[in-house]
Amino acid sequence: MAEPGKQYCVYCLAEVSPLRFRCTECRDIELCPECFSAGAEIGHHRRYHGYQLVDGGHFTLWGPEAEGGWTYREEQLLLDAIEQFGFGNWEDMAAHVGASRTPQEVKEHYVLMYIHGNLGKACIPDTIPNRVTDHTCPSGGPLSPSLTTPLPPVDISVAEQQQLGYMPLRDDYDIEYDQDAERLISGLSVNYDDEDLEIELKRAHVDMYVRKLRERQRRKNIAKDYNLVPAFLGKDKKKERAARRKVTKEEKELRLKLRPLYQLMSCKEFDDLFETMYKEKMLRAKIRELQCYRNNGISKMQESAEYEVARDKREKRKENKAVKAVAAAGGGKEDGRDGEFAAIEHLPGFELLSGREKVLCSSLNLSPARYVTVKTIFIKDHLQKRQGIPSKSRLPSYVDKVLMKRILNFLTESGWISRDAS
Repeated sequence: MAEPGKQYCVYCLAEVSPLRFRCTECRDIELCPECFSAGAEIGHHRRYHGYQLVDGGHFTLWGPEAEGGWTYREEQLLLDAIEQFGFGNWEDMAAHVGASRTPQEVKEHYVLMYIHGNLGKACIPDTIPNRVTDHTCPSGGPLSPSLTTPLPPVDISVAEQQQLGYMPLRDDYDIEYDQDAERLISGLSVNYDDEDLEIELKRAHVDMYVRKLRERQRRKNIAKDYNLVPAFLGKDKKKERAARRKVTKEEKELRLKLRPLYQLMSCKEFDDLFETMYKEKMLRAKIRELQCYRNNGISKMQESAEYEVARDKREKRKENKAVKAVAAAGGGKEDGRDGEFAAIEHLPGFELLSGREKVLCSSLNLSPARYVTVKTIFIKDHLQKRQGIPSKSRLPSYVDKVLMKRILNFLTESGWISRDAS
């Protein structure tokens, strides 16, 4: 028997006190939400009849266990407020929902139920796809976004950024290459009544602007690939100079031959190519040297060292014989200085020596060419030491300690090098 004061569904006879649907065309027809959603029909009542919601929205959508006890009416006002004021305007949303709700309660309820709850998980995807699609052209084309993609910022201090006018977050400079390039397209607009000639002219302007952008980006890439910004600022020049090894003549010639490849490769790629090619050249020279040893019957490295010493002695003997022969041929010149320098006056480099240097070479029995070589090495090392550059030049094998000391004393007395350096 039905209890007084309670309402029941006419179809399933379940209690419908919290919420029920009343038919506006049939008298005393009230259905529970389950029967209404299933389209129940009884007597003259049909599913397509009009209806009204009874209870005024005081029931809860999320069940009695939901935090805060939000009613259906408050939920509806909350959704209207989020659509009207936008996400984040919690004060205006709280005023729209009612005085019983604070902005903090409105924020927590919306985030908990509509974003992190089951409804939010079902409606909001894990990864939101990019809604902006580039329909201009593929990557690398005339209007590709890759033209203006910023490079990683240059690693310099704040003072150096101000000196260069560099903006690291934008990877731009106050003064770019071809600063007025944007004027080509700043006033362009496409009108419906443009003629074909005008359209082609505007396309030509866009093409010129794109070329300027390409050149601007290319210059930035070169500056970063070859570390031109630190070089311009003079950072760590002394360390680089100290760590830099002496470049040989063969390396200079090879770099000169590979210079046309600079514009096609980055700095690292070119250095790797140069190192491999130079290593190949050195290996080929070493192979030729080993083949020469093998042709002379040498099969061990110890024997090759003895062979080099013996060959050096043979060359010295040949040179001494040549000097004696020249001296014997000029023995008749005994008048004045000509007889004194007869042993070296016919050798290469004699005309480059001063009078005192001729006397020194004659007394040391040293050829002019060898003296000029040793003199050049000493003076070069002295100048590098004065500039703070470490020098490790190797003297020729024919220079012993006595000969080195005599030449150093002579250069010091003559003023070529200072006494503290000697």
